[in-house]
Amino acid sequence: MKNIFKIASAAALALSAATASALEIGGIQLPDQYPVMGQSLVLNGAGVREKFFFELYVGGLYLPAQSKDAAAIVAADENQSIRLSIISNKITSDRMVSSTMEGFEKSLNGKLGELEPRIKDFVASFHDEIKDGDYFDLVYQKGDGVHVYKNGKKVKVVKGLDFKKALFGIWLSDNPAQASLKAGMLGGK
Repeated sequence: MKNIFKIASAAALALSAATASALEIGGIQLPDQYPVMGQSLVLNGAGVREKFFFELYVGGLYLPAQSKDAAAIVAADENQSIRLSIISNKITSDRMVSSTMEGFEKSLNGKLGELEPRIKDFVASFHDEIKDGDYFDLVYQKGDGVHVYKNGKKVKVVKGLDFKKALFGIWLSDNPAQASLKAGMLGGK
């Protein structure tokens, strides 16, 4: 009986240690690691996207190693991921599409150019109903492109490092969607 108690205690301790290492923000618990192509990415940081005093989503950034260098993160051809966890019923498909297009405009200083067809293909990922509790994983796989997942189900792949740079620039460029969200994703407060 003592052995069962010891095993149960050890399991509970291990579970609480694993849970303690995850980050909770905006009521969302983000895992401290994210697997991509056999590599375990680490949670670099996270923040809440707000607009007009409404909390809309939690954005978490996963990298091979922690970094505070936004420009280097955006430029890197290495496995990376951004998780967007929807925390508001204010986000609809139409709003997500329009705000994402606005984000690309800012990220690219209004010059969508040859990326425009891929950007339109990407925002089509948001055409299905979006509701509070949904999450999107935007997973860049080195040398390939951005794999888009909704609630763990693959939606599409958009090819190219140039596209990944524009996409990650929405949150990490010099003109981000929200400065405090960028700071959070870079590990700040």
